[in-house]
Amino acid sequence: GAMGGSASLLPRDALGEYQELTFLSKQEILLAYKRFSELLPKEERENACSARVPKSHILTLPELRANPFQHRICHVFSTSEAGDNSMSFEDFLDMLSVFSDSATFDIKSHYAFRIFDFDDDGTLDRKDLEQLVNCLTGQGEESRLSRGEMEQLIQNILEESDIDKDGTINLSEFQHVVSRSPDFASSFKIVL
Repeated sequence: GAMGGSASLLPRDALGEYQELTFLSKQEILLAYKRFSELLPKEERENACSARVPKSHILTLPELRANPFQHRICHVFSTSEAGDNSMSFEDFLDMLSVFSDSATFDIKSHYAFRIFDFDDDGTLDRKDLEQLVNCLTGQGEESRLSRGEMEQLIQNILEESDIDKDGTINLSEFQHVVSRSPDFASSFKIVL
């Protein structure tokens, strides 16, 4: 074509809609579209808006490769009916929107809670907290906590956070805790 075969562009009406539905700027949406298209096989790039990228490709993004919660992030943002955690362009945008600097504290903390809720039951219980700690400390032998250290740490987390003392942390308890943590918002971000 006259454009020298440049990457297919996002339809203009879609661009405006995505700006309204996300915390992203026009530039960020266009860059996201470019990055998303590049994760697709060449023959699917024409229809990037309706294609799905497999989770294994999403995880090749450097921003996620280094994230200890990469699998949970794909799980929470994927709308795949097949349950394979693949992402559509809209899923991808939702993820970037939540992780952007412009997203509100409420939105960020809500999604962080969902990401940390490993069994998807709406509360953070001891098992969720244990998996959370394991993700943060890394799975290597030398960095793993002993049984006793893990128990102590989870006990401490619950004492700090479990306001109604029911043995689990609900969303409002979680939001209360992270609202007092100055580095929460800055650690919860992905910039392409």
